[in-house]
Amino acid sequence: MGTERCLAKPRTPAYVLAMDKKKSTVEEIRERFDGDVERFSNIQTGQSATMDAPLALDIIQQAVARLTPQATAMLDIGCGAGNFTLKILDALPNLDCTLIDLSQPMLDRAAARVKPVTRGNVTCRQVDIRHFHPPAESFDIIVAAAVLHHLRTESEWQQTFNTIYRALRPGGALWVWDMIIHDTPAVQDVMWQRFGQYLVELKGADYRDTVFAYIDKEDSPTSLNFQMEMASRAGFKRFEILHKTSVFAAYAALK
Repeated sequence: MGTERCLAKPRTPAYVLAMDKKKSTVEEIRERFDGDVERFSNIQTGQSATMDAPLALDIIQQAVARLTPQATAMLDIGCGAGNFTLKILDALPNLDCTLIDLSQPMLDRAAARVKPVTRGNVTCRQVDIRHFHPPAESFDIIVAAAVLHHLRTESEWQQTFNTIYRALRPGGALWVWDMIIHDTPAVQDVMWQRFGQYLVELKGADYRDTVFAYIDKEDSPTSLNFQMEMASRAGFKRFEILHKTSVFAAYAALK
């Protein structure tokens, strides 16, 4: 693989995210989420376009509690309004929680929701994961829900996994729920069609077209194979695929 290619460059017009296509800037993404706090304060409404999100996060919650029952600190990357952190706190109360996000209104809402349910410290940082440098071995748990698909280049993916691996304590893990693509074009075609049908059944063809348009403009998903390769280069040796449906997947990378 090249060292600076467009990772989501696919082979079918339905999901073209070509290198020469102008993608949303960080500021444009921040502005969109600044104006969507209410919707993302409810996982049922905020993640309706992501298939099986409540189920995937429930699986992650149970696995986190079983793997790291003695955890004391977690990092939520792209925390949004705090849904993922609240889910983990249901199983492991009183963690120290570090919440990072591009959007200050999202962080404000997340803090207001998280602080009342933990006696641990809650730290909020308005920062892009690409510019976040926590101390080494700071966290037992790092979670990232529907956020890593905003990374653009291979070097950004590698840098992000390097940061995550360094920030995890031995025995900790990264837990991801996100959009993915497939390396085999025929498989991607099938999965993308199934995703489109899901959106039509959920809210109609116009909704499908709207979702596809902002994915095309804003997102750069990569395959599970690619992400595990980047994570392996960072130092991760063990992986668990927790759930997969169409173009969404949940997995863990264990340190």
